Amino acid sequence: MLLQGKKLLITGVLTPQSLAYGIAEHALEQGAEIVLTGFGRARSLTERSAKRLKAGTEVLELDVTNPAHFPALTEALRQRWGRVDGVLHSIAYAPEDALGGNFLNTPWESVQTAFRVSTFSLKELAVAAMPLMTQGGSIVTLDFDNRVAWPIYDWMGVCKAALEATVRYLARDLGPKGIRVNALAAGPLATIAAKGIPGFKSLEKGWGAQAPLGWDARNSHDMVARTACALLSDWLPSTTGEMVHVDGGYHAIGAPPVDAEEDKQGGGESGSPPSAG
Repeated sequence: MLLQGKKLLITGVLTPQSLAYGIAEHALEQGAEIVLTGFGRARSLTERSAKRLKAGTEVLELDVTNPAHFPALTEALRQRWGRVDGVLHSIAYAPEDALGGNFLNTPWESVQTAFRVSTFSLKELAVAAMPLMTQGGSIVTLDFDNRVAWPIYDWMGVCKAALEATVRYLARDLGPKGIRVNALAAGPLATIAAKGIPGFKSLEKGWGAQAPLGWDARNSHDMVARTACALLSDWLPSTTGEMVHVDGGYHAIGAPPVDAEEDKQGGGESGSPPSAG
């Protein structure tokens, strides 16, 4: 099996609708051992999901805004396994006023929160896992490609762009230790997190029209989860610092398909260059 004997730390599991849940489910099917993280009131949801995944699956406390939790996490994993082979970073949050067209008015305090939770936490998690990745391994973070500006994503988009840069710098520093670091950029998925993004439904509707392979926000979790497991496995040993797209090909296409016949009927001239005037 793809992940036979691998020991994986997986963050971000809340309910069975979480993308991280699907990745954990596939990882178990492929032979991995897993430990989840949770914190605060939401930890009970993670613990309930852990039981559904596999009886006895441990949930460790991790609030990424609490610096003391990272060394405690390292020690807990050292006591349990002695080593870690892979890490899934599936952590993101932005206050309501950092999304939805409020870019120019968002206060620093909200930006700071979004950056710490969504971006800086990847570095902190990598540093916590690094001493235990004695045989090398793989760190994968879940992303939404932000090489362009999106109409609804605002400061979360900035944080995701910074996350992509963080991946490259971590790849630089951890590569000599045999640790690969990559971002998995998925298309829009119907998750609990997506419900908190203003305008998500409009983005979701247009995605399938532009993606050459099509896209279904409600039924594409499986494809993303399988790709994550491939990245966590030994099958991409020389891939690091990369943004791997699982978006139906949307990122490669500049605009949705046009109807050439309809354009002709509208009076356009075939083969004519655009006017400069």
